[in-house]
Amino acid sequence: MLLEAQESQLVLVDYQQHLMPAVHEAGAVIANAARLAKLARLFEIPLWVTEENADGLGPTVDELRPFAAKPIRKMQFSAAEFLLERLRPPARPPQGNARSLPKHLQRPAQPAEAQRPSIVLAGCEAHVCLMQTALDLLEEELEVWIVTDACGSRTERNRDAAFDRLAGAGAELVTTEMVAFEWLRTAEHPQFRDVLTLIK
Repeated sequence: MLLEAQESQLVLVDYQQHLMPAVHEAGAVIANAARLAKLARLFEIPLWVTEENADGLGPTVDELRPFAAKPIRKMQFSAAEFLLERLRPPARPPQGNARSLPKHLQRPAQPAEAQRPSIVLAGCEAHVCLMQTALDLLEEELEVWIVTDACGSRTERNRDAAFDRLAGAGAELVTTEMVAFEWLRTAEHPQFRDVLTLIK
């Protein structure tokens, strides 16, 4: 199963100013998160950014601030409760009614979750907020794709334990480049050169 750009949404979890200096390989993690955000913009993919306890952990880091104009603020470790209403907006009612359309032409509204069910998720800390968010989204029967090189924890052991647990729960583990090239699918895509510039 490959990622489809038209079925994807991107969620960036808690890349915050007072947290990131303590995260293992924070520079690479932030750089890959920024690449993901720029890719989402290129492909017109919905992007959501969360902040945990912003008074204590500070705002989103400068590199991601252009994508976090309206961050989802939370105190719970899992952001799923706040994300679900955005990831699954209310379905629109069917157009027309019994008087305006013959019954055989009326279609029920397509469930919103069928529109973009693939949630591409990255963030910090991998073993706390990211993992709890991902597990809750999996419980809601969404497809969850964890971008491993854009995730971090204070220690490698905690980060890797989160990846093991998430893979066992049914999340797909991917990298930033895997996401980019699966969203592209072909070197003939109009965004191909822009994507190459971002990756290189």
